[in-house]
Amino acid sequence: MSTTEEFLKDPNLCIADRRGNDRRKRSIPVAVERRSGGDRRAQQGERRRQIDPTTCERDYTDEEIEFMKAMDQYKRDNRRPFPTWSEVLEVLRAMGYRKVAAPSMMPGLSQSMPPTA
Repeated sequence: MSTTEEFLKDPNLCIADRRGNDRRKRSIPVAVERRSGGDRRAQQGERRRQIDPTTCERDYTDEEIEFMKAMDQYKRDNRRPFPTWSEVLEVLRAMGYRKVAAPSMMPGLSQSMPPTA
């Protein structure tokens, strides 16, 4: 068999012709329409910004909430979903934070002092 025509004449060849019964064209009713478009996505996006799963378990201080809002604003304004540590430090400085006290113990379970420059 050297040509395509000869190859297609082979009786052992199985060809599935799918040109007439396209299941995607059928109108089958569904229980819940999930393809509602942009409105649903817009609402979900707003909800995601307002409810952070990490904040549901504890009450944050006013300073912590202010910092989280500032970081959220920075990320939205600059389209930076994952800011670098330098950018986090820039946001802190923009909020007015400056290093004025002597270093103290690291927070959490650490028993060490923060590294020095």
